[in-house]
Amino acid sequence: MIVLAACELTKEPKPEPETAATYTPVAVASLPGWEQDNLAAALPAWRQSCDRIAALPDDRAVGPAAGTAADWRAICTNLARVPAGDTAALRGFLEARFVALHVSGGAGDGGLFTGYFEPIVDAARARSPEYNEPIFALPRDHVSVRLGNFDPSLDGKNIVGRVENGRLVPYRKRGEIDQGALDESADVLFWARDPLDVFILQVQGSGIVAEPDGTRTRIGFAGHNGHNYGSVGRWLIERGELNAGRAGWEDIRSWLQANPELMRDTLAVNRRFIFFRELDSGGPIGAAGVTLTAGRSLAVDPSYMPLNAPVWLDAEHPAGAARLQRLMLAQDTGNAIRGVVRGDFYWGTGRKALDMAGRMKSRGAYYILVPGSLVPTG
Repeated sequence: MIVLAACELTKEPKPEPETAATYTPVAVASLPGWEQDNLAAALPAWRQSCDRIAALPDDRAVGPAAGTAADWRAICTNLARVPAGDTAALRGFLEARFVALHVSGGAGDGGLFTGYFEPIVDAARARSPEYNEPIFALPRDHVSVRLGNFDPSLDGKNIVGRVENGRLVPYRKRGEIDQGALDESADVLFWARDPLDVFILQVQGSGIVAEPDGTRTRIGFAGHNGHNYGSVGRWLIERGELNAGRAGWEDIRSWLQANPELMRDTLAVNRRFIFFRELDSGGPIGAAGVTLTAGRSLAVDPSYMPLNAPVWLDAEHPAGAARLQRLMLAQDTGNAIRGVVRGDFYWGTGRKALDMAGRMKSRGAYYILVPGSLVPTG
């Protein structure tokens, strides 16, 4: 993700104030839509997450309300014995060993769930008149600082910058980079055909490069420039260029293509810039350190949701079909994914995934599934 970012092209959620999350126990069998999901489809994703938890020291906290790695050892060992494809066995395993915690941020918190995907970008390794939009590797002057190394009270907080005249200064913004600020300090992995494809690649945080000879290479997150995400869609709506109900990615693209002289300045509204690396994996890698699984991986705010934990989602379907009620894994994060009840649904790769991700702005709820031993009874 890599850390994969949200498909937040039309509306960037405003940062929420610090909110106390509540975790209310409910029976797993009472979860909405519990009997309808093909639970076994989530097994491969969950086993990857169990492998990550297994690598942690016993006393390492898994995340909010999820205990320590030791609390999950026996669970993950027994999960490995559940036969692949056996939904009935997995349902029985969950009902017997887990409790669901309904996550809430307070009265009226209906939750917001957006979607993201992995784009396919036409690009070449050599620059040419047809392929001349750079996809950059991590710059040589890029500095990432873990502030907790200097002040324990800042543990978990990082800043990004570069050194100038002996001082650490903020890294360059998108507008500066688009004007050539990285020409001497960063290598170009690929040269793309379309700058708008590169922009959506940056918003999503990973993708597949399709070269002219048919070669396909997956690239993923290597770092960012330290600036926050800015919503181009919201900016265009506020200026009356697009209507709130018609500001999806295709609407934004059409407007930018019709106004090429304004394209760079408009894209610079999103000051955040992502750098990439080539990946040798079967899919994009999420912030939890595992390969993401289409339809089963969810990006969350780790301040409120534990990474690598199973999650039950109950949200509106972007196509207006039956609700999305399914077992998922919290395996990613995103710059725009902030809040107690906030998630980003990973739809997969390509055009169909883009369509679903671009349309998703769903209200709903979610539940953490934790070992029953973590929830006092009586």
